Amino acid sequence: MQRVVVYIDGLNLYYGIRSIGLERCQWLDPWILSMNLLEPGQRLESVHYFASKFLPEGGNEDEAIQQNKYLEALEAIDGLQVHYGYHQAVKRVCPTCGASHSAYEEKETDVNIAVQMVLDCVDDAFDMAILISRDGDLAGPIRAIRARHPQKRVVAAFPSGRKSENLSSAATASFVIGRKRISDSQLPDEIAKPDGYILRRPERWR
Repeated sequence: MQRVVVYIDGLNLYYGIRSIGLERCQWLDPWILSMNLLEPGQRLESVHYFASKFLPEGGNEDEAIQQNKYLEALEAIDGLQVHYGYHQAVKRVCPTCGASHSAYEEKETDVNIAVQMVLDCVDDAFDMAILISRDGDLAGPIRAIRARHPQKRVVAAFPSGRKSENLSSAATASFVIGRKRISDSQLPDEIAKPDGYILRRPERWR
């Protein structure tokens, strides 16, 4: 059996799902999605999900609450490993009028993904890695893995509508995750945390 490890860029996947009008499918089970990507003769070894907790800003409070509730639900899934970066406040200036405003940028996610992939490769944790992202900066670690360990495959899986030529050229192969695989990979409407607290699917995601 070919051993497979899946690495998920959570924010990329989140916005990829939104971009194709599948907001109701954002209550996604990353483990089931990963299982749905496997081919005969493959065995899922582990799934790593990389994200940062959302910070309320400028009217997005509801979105932040929903997304952070979702991250809590992911922490309750057996076998799923959730890795956190952070959001950093940055100042952005409008090139037209010169007005400035505060925004937040996700930090460390791409580095965390790259480090985990390389460590797993060195530890011989997989025969094939599937990276769900469109972040072209991750082409570097993919090339390094393939150069040092040519027997290992690294496949780029793109959230619908979010391809990257850099990743496609660096990876062994690439494909787009279809709408059906996403809709077929949903969490139960209610998730129980280890302390017994029940997390419920947001109404907007039904």
